[in-house]
Amino acid sequence: MHIGIGLWAGVAMLLGTISQGEDRKPPQKPFDDAEFVKIAASSGMAEVMIGKVGTEKAGNAGVKKLAETVVTDHTKANDELKAAVKEAGVLVPEKISDEHQKLVDSFKNYKGDNFDRDFIRHMVKSHEASVDLYTKASKEAKNKSLRDFATKTLPTIQAHLETAKKLNRE
Repeated sequence: MHIGIGLWAGVAMLLGTISQGEDRKPPQKPFDDAEFVKIAASSGMAEVMIGKVGTEKAGNAGVKKLAETVVTDHTKANDELKAAVKEAGVLVPEKISDEHQKLVDSFKNYKGDNFDRDFIRHMVKSHEASVDLYTKASKEAKNKSLRDFATKTLPTIQAHLETAKKLNRE
Protein backbone atom coordinates (compact mmCIF):
# COMPACT_ATOMS: atom_id res chain seq x y z
CA MET A 1 0.00 0.00 0.00
CA HIS A 2 1.44 3.40 -0.82
CA ILE A 3 0.44 6.99 -0.66
CA GLY A 4 0.15 8.79 -3.98
CA ILE A 5 3.27 10.37 -5.37
CA GLY A 6 1.70 13.83 -5.31
CA LEU A 7 1.03 13.66 -1.59
CA TRP A 8 4.53 12.43 -0.71
CA ALA A 9 6.03 15.07 -3.00
CA GLY A 10 3.99 17.75 -1.26
CA VAL A 11 5.05 16.55 2.19
CA ALA A 12 8.67 16.21 1.08
CA MET A 13 8.68 19.67 -0.49
CA LEU A 14 7.19 21.16 2.66
CA LEU A 15 9.84 19.41 4.70
CA GLY A 16 12.55 20.36 2.21
CA THR A 17 13.83 16.81 1.96
CA ILE A 18 13.61 15.92 -1.70
CA SER A 19 17.16 15.08 -2.70
CA GLN A 20 18.62 15.37 -6.14
CA GLY A 21 21.51 12.96 -6.15
CA GLU A 22 23.77 11.98 -3.31
CA ASP A 23 25.06 15.36 -2.22
CA ARG A 24 22.65 17.89 -3.71
CA LYS A 25 19.41 19.04 -2.18
CA PRO A 26 17.07 21.66 -3.56
CA PRO A 27 16.86 24.91 -1.69
CA GLN A 28 14.82 24.52 1.48
CA LYS A 29 11.28 25.69 0.91
CA PRO A 30 10.25 27.92 3.80
CA PHE A 31 7.70 26.39 6.15
CA ASP A 32 4.19 27.50 5.27
CA ASP A 33 1.44 27.49 7.91
CA ALA A 34 -1.36 27.18 5.34
CA GLU A 35 0.33 24.24 3.61
CA PHE A 36 0.84 22.54 6.99
CA VAL A 37 -2.87 22.95 7.78
CA LYS A 38 -3.86 21.60 4.36
CA ILE A 39 -1.68 18.49 4.71
CA ALA A 40 -2.43 17.92 8.41
CA ALA A 41 -6.19 18.25 7.91
CA SER A 42 -6.33 15.99 4.87
CA SER A 43 -4.10 13.31 6.36
CA GLY A 44 -5.92 13.50 9.70
CA MET A 45 -9.32 13.01 8.08
CA ALA A 46 -7.93 10.19 5.92
CA GLU A 47 -6.45 8.43 8.96
CA VAL A 48 -9.86 8.49 10.65
CA MET A 49 -11.49 6.99 7.55
CA ILE A 50 -8.78 4.35 7.12
CA GLY A 51 -8.86 3.60 10.84
CA LYS A 52 -12.61 2.97 10.66
CA VAL A 53 -12.01 0.50 7.84
CA GLY A 54 -9.32 -1.13 9.99
CA THR A 55 -11.72 -1.57 12.89
CA GLU A 56 -13.99 -3.56 10.58
CA LYS A 57 -11.50 -5.54 8.49
CA ALA A 58 -8.50 -6.19 10.74
CA GLY A 59 -8.11 -9.77 11.89
CA ASN A 60 -5.35 -9.25 14.46
CA ALA A 61 -6.52 -7.87 17.82
CA GLY A 62 -3.50 -5.54 18.05
CA VAL A 63 -4.15 -4.13 14.58
CA LYS A 64 -7.82 -3.63 15.42
CA LYS A 65 -6.86 -1.84 18.67
CA LEU A 66 -4.45 0.45 16.81
CA ALA A 67 -7.19 1.25 14.28
CA GLU A 68 -9.57 2.18 17.11
CA THR A 69 -6.91 4.34 18.75
CA VAL A 70 -6.14 6.09 15.47
CA VAL A 71 -9.83 6.89 14.95
CA THR A 72 -10.19 8.31 18.46
CA ASP A 73 -6.92 10.26 18.54
CA HIS A 74 -7.09 11.66 15.00
CA THR A 75 -10.72 12.71 15.47
CA LYS A 76 -9.64 14.66 18.55
CA ALA A 77 -6.60 16.11 16.75
CA ASN A 78 -8.76 17.13 13.77
CA ASP A 79 -11.06 19.05 16.13
CA GLU A 80 -8.08 20.66 17.86
CA LEU A 81 -6.61 21.67 14.48
CA LYS A 82 -9.87 23.41 13.59
CA ALA A 83 -9.70 25.36 16.85
CA ALA A 84 -6.04 26.27 16.30
CA VAL A 85 -6.64 27.57 12.77
CA LYS A 86 -9.40 29.89 13.91
CA GLU A 87 -6.71 31.85 15.74
CA ALA A 88 -4.30 31.50 12.81
CA GLY A 89 -6.79 32.74 10.24
CA VAL A 90 -6.10 29.79 7.93
CA LEU A 91 -8.80 27.79 6.18
CA VAL A 92 -9.13 24.07 6.88
CA PRO A 93 -10.08 21.96 3.87
CA GLU A 94 -13.54 20.43 4.13
CA LYS A 95 -12.55 17.23 2.37
CA ILE A 96 -9.46 15.12 1.92
CA SER A 97 -7.10 15.42 -1.04
CA ASP A 98 -7.58 13.25 -4.13
CA GLU A 99 -4.45 11.28 -3.19
CA HIS A 100 -5.82 10.58 0.27
CA GLN A 101 -9.21 9.64 -1.18
CA LYS A 102 -7.55 7.06 -3.45
CA LEU A 103 -5.79 5.61 -0.43
CA VAL A 104 -9.01 5.47 1.62
CA ASP A 105 -10.78 3.80 -1.31
CA SER A 106 -8.01 1.23 -1.66
CA PHE A 107 -8.58 0.15 1.94
CA LYS A 108 -12.39 0.26 1.66
CA ASN A 109 -12.23 -1.91 -1.48
CA TYR A 110 -9.27 -3.97 -0.31
CA LYS A 111 -8.30 -6.68 -2.77
CA GLY A 112 -5.00 -7.83 -1.28
CA ASP A 113 -4.32 -11.04 0.56
CA ASN A 114 -3.19 -9.57 3.90
CA PHE A 115 -5.18 -6.55 5.10
CA ASP A 116 -3.45 -6.39 8.48
CA ARG A 117 0.04 -6.31 6.94
CA ASP A 118 -0.87 -3.61 4.41
CA PHE A 119 -2.76 -1.57 7.00
CA ILE A 120 0.23 -1.61 9.37
CA ARG A 121 2.67 -0.74 6.58
CA HIS A 122 0.47 2.24 5.75
CA MET A 123 0.35 3.26 9.43
CA VAL A 124 4.15 3.17 9.66
CA LYS A 125 4.69 5.20 6.47
CA SER A 126 1.97 7.76 7.13
CA HIS A 127 2.98 8.28 10.75
CA GLU A 128 6.67 8.61 9.84
CA ALA A 129 5.73 11.40 7.43
CA SER A 130 3.46 12.97 10.04
CA VAL A 131 6.17 12.88 12.73
CA ASP A 132 8.49 14.75 10.35
CA LEU A 133 5.78 17.25 9.42
CA TYR A 134 4.63 17.92 12.99
CA THR A 135 8.21 18.17 14.27
CA LYS A 136 8.92 20.85 11.68
CA ALA A 137 5.63 22.63 12.45
CA SER A 138 6.34 22.58 16.19
CA LYS A 139 9.53 24.53 15.50
CA GLU A 140 8.75 26.62 12.42
CA ALA A 141 5.05 27.46 12.29
CA LYS A 142 4.70 31.21 12.35
CA ASN A 143 1.40 31.14 14.21
CA LYS A 144 1.74 30.27 17.90
CA SER A 145 -1.55 28.34 18.04
CA LEU A 146 -0.38 26.10 15.15
CA ARG A 147 3.03 25.60 16.78
CA ASP A 148 1.31 24.70 20.05
CA PHE A 149 -1.08 22.32 18.26
CA ALA A 150 1.80 20.56 16.51
CA THR A 151 3.81 20.32 19.74
CA LYS A 152 0.83 18.93 21.66
CA THR A 153 -0.14 16.42 18.92
CA LEU A 154 3.36 15.14 18.12
CA PRO A 155 3.65 12.67 21.06
CA THR A 156 0.37 11.01 20.06
CA ILE A 157 1.56 10.58 16.48
CA GLN A 158 4.88 9.21 17.74
CA ALA A 159 3.01 6.71 19.94
CA HIS A 160 0.95 5.54 16.95
CA LEU A 161 4.18 5.13 14.97
CA GLU A 162 5.84 3.07 17.70
CA THR A 163 2.79 0.83 18.03
CA ALA A 164 2.62 0.36 14.25
CA LYS A 165 6.35 -0.46 14.08
CA LYS A 166 5.95 -3.02 16.86
CA LEU A 167 3.00 -4.64 15.09
CA ASN A 168 4.96 -4.60 11.83
CA ARG A 169 7.74 -6.65 13.47
CA GLU A 170 5.32 -9.29 14.80
